Amino acid sequence: MQPLNIAIVHPNLGIGGAERLVVDTALALQNRGHRVHIYTLHHDAAHSFSETRDGTLDVRVVSSWFPSSVFGRMRILCTTLQVQSLARHVAADHTQYDVVFVDIVSAAIPLLKYAQAHILFYCHFPDLLLAPHETRLQRVYRAPFDLLERMTTGEADRVVVNSRFTQETFRRVFPTLPLPRVVHPALNCTAYDTLPNIEDPAVHVLRSTRRVVLSINRFERKKAVALAIDAVARLPRDVCLVVAGGWDPLVPENTEHLIELNAHARALGLSTRTIAPRSSDALALLPPDHCRVPTFIDTNILPDVDVLFVPSFTENQRNYLLSVARCVVYTPANEHLGIVPLEAMYSRVPVVAADSGGPRETVVHAKSGYLCEHDATDFADAISRVLAAPETQWREMGAYGRERVVQHFSLDAYAQNIEAVICDMLETPTSVSAVMGILLTLFIVCTSATLYLCATYL
Repeated sequence: MQPLNIAIVHPNLGIGGAERLVVDTALALQNRGHRVHIYTLHHDAAHSFSETRDGTLDVRVVSSWFPSSVFGRMRILCTTLQVQSLARHVAADHTQYDVVFVDIVSAAIPLLKYAQAHILFYCHFPDLLLAPHETRLQRVYRAPFDLLERMTTGEADRVVVNSRFTQETFRRVFPTLPLPRVVHPALNCTAYDTLPNIEDPAVHVLRSTRRVVLSINRFERKKAVALAIDAVARLPRDVCLVVAGGWDPLVPENTEHLIELNAHARALGLSTRTIAPRSSDALALLPPDHCRVPTFIDTNILPDVDVLFVPSFTENQRNYLLSVARCVVYTPANEHLGIVPLEAMYSRVPVVAADSGGPRETVVHAKSGYLCEHDATDFADAISRVLAAPETQWREMGAYGRERVVQHFSLDAYAQNIEAVICDMLETPTSVSAVMGILLTLFIVCTSATLYLCATYL
């Protein structure tokens, strides 16, 4: 295949499963000789993957004068306007792209048609199913955006999804669109082969004499991390639950939910500690039990706690935690796929996950971990089985999980699959309904803003 010019469009290049997929997509395509540029609206070097800041990948940050919200409201409207501003910049770029890879927000697709490139949309999950529709106001407000998602998703030249679970959901939500191909996300295995630097003070503060149960997730309520806390509360006090993951001080839900989880653990009688991100300038947003990472290693080991929170953890901290964990617990229900079980399995750590959604496609029950009902008692029982397993059985589960990731979820396998989709897509001329798509987008945005203002203030 001839080298291609490929643009990747992603709204916020922080730390999370979607962001990891974007980075791995760029790496996979770049490693196969293609020229790849990532366009984003926000990229914080202190809250991002190393490949996006060390020169490995070309990241281009585009400024937008649209706010992320209006007094905490109208977030979807502002996000739509922001991604369209980003799409306009990509379409106006002097580089002639062959392929534009888009994920998260399909509203960018009509404007991206002006780039005269084939559009590949990676659907993590239909957004209209993630947004609340409980009240009449919410349904009225969301209706134009739900229609916008249905129309703009169909504007892509190809759509792929991350799991069979998402594929089936896509079929039900968008029955008139072609069934998308499943392209499982990859795990960049080499990033997990690096031994942790134990001389790092940020690692030293994570040391515990207890058995470590690890939870990795963004600090979002839908991740159901409280379930892990409830489960560990049912276990003997020789276990330390480490809750680590993406935490952005600019995202209100991240800061609020960290405090909620901390309070929830304390309400159950569990001792807690929060490790402040080394680069954080928002210490006031952390729970009161937070402690800073010292500049040099302190010979005094911090006392053990039941629950240790590690917001915005570093890759060295992640590799260390995966190297000492006896079990990784993954609590989201109906997760679209979930990259964390793959990280754990490649690191030879058994996984306990909910028996729903994507983990059914990654975790093999009783071989690489356990799938269980979404309640604290069942999770606690599964964690106990992993912790009580003889060393030989524990190692066998770890080895099985690692081999499964290497065979089915490696970066090479992902690169072959995504390149095959691109080759197939390039054989068909790109559609030319750009004007109609843009007019539709502008109409729906204006209509939704009017409906929201009328419903709120009249």
